[in-house]
Amino acid sequence: MARKQGQIIARGDRRWLVRVYLGRDHQTHRRKYLNRTIRGSFRAAQHYLNTRLEELHDDREVAGAKQSLNEYLDRWLELAARPKLRAKSYRDYQALLAYYIRPSLGEGGLQSLRPLDLQRVYHQMYKRGLSTRTVHYAHAVLHAALEQAVRWRLMTSNPACGVEIPKPTRREMRVLKPAEARRFLEQAAKTKYGVLFALALTTGMRPSEYLALCWSDINWQLETVMVSRTLEKGCGWRFAATKRACSRRVVKLESWVASRLWQLYSLDTVRQSPNPDAAQQIFKTRFDRPINSDYLARRFKHLLHEAGLPRMRLYDLRATPQQPWHLWPGCRRRLYRNS
Repeated sequence: MARKQGQIIARGDRRWLVRVYLGRDHQTHRRKYLNRTIRGSFRAAQHYLNTRLEELHDDREVAGAKQSLNEYLDRWLELAARPKLRAKSYRDYQALLAYYIRPSLGEGGLQSLRPLDLQRVYHQMYKRGLSTRTVHYAHAVLHAALEQAVRWRLMTSNPACGVEIPKPTRREMRVLKPAEARRFLEQAAKTKYGVLFALALTTGMRPSEYLALCWSDINWQLETVMVSRTLEKGCGWRFAATKRACSRRVVKLESWVASRLWQLYSLDTVRQSPNPDAAQQIFKTRFDRPINSDYLARRFKHLLHEAGLPRMRLYDLRATPQQPWHLWPGCRRRLYRNS
């Protein structure tokens, strides 16, 4: 006897359970159903059932109903996210899903996901004390994943579209004032990263940009540096294009910073080595390897603490373009800030 593909079961006053038979699981051989409670008239329940049966006939939702959210996210990360994301962004996507989405929703079916399920997860994140910015990022990643599921015809609609989340609060970026910058650079000059932090402070480059600089990027006569690449870590360190096309630019160096870079250039024995594998980067470890930005961020916070300055992000390291002042002993030129 053939099994019914669809059923409508009364569950109370104007409440109907719609069940669609999806066959048997290929591993457990247990029957699988798509269940949905419909509130309203019997005609509304019948319309929903007919729609699901038509989609089942077109083989639109079968694959989505047979896989869990974890299985789908693995496929989405590999096929859709990885080809278009940088290595760091890809790792951030993986982390957001692993920490906040998969533990609560990963074992459930992709097709059974509802907006209320997502709303509940976000509410739990708020109760844990996470910022609205973190919740917003997690929602943005999950929304993109489920939107791709709709385009792949695994779902008819994106449940993330029905979720309400507050907009993330924009934190005011903190920059060092002239007096604070002097104190910080005096402290940084005692370490081997003094020139690096001086360059970062006076140019406003991103960490991935100044860590990727090579000696060939510097024009010693004009005292400028060309920003044309970034440094990113995946399976290993590699150069990549700048985040945006407009990020390729020429940055003017302070004379005292260019002088310090020239001193570092004259002492760079690796650059003069005949070894073709020797690193040509300006800033590197004593083992001639790229500097890890996470390690640099920890050193930066340690220097801020030693200088008696409040904490701030390494990404925000730059100075304000105020009245003329000197950053380093012997420097009398006004700070140049790349805008």
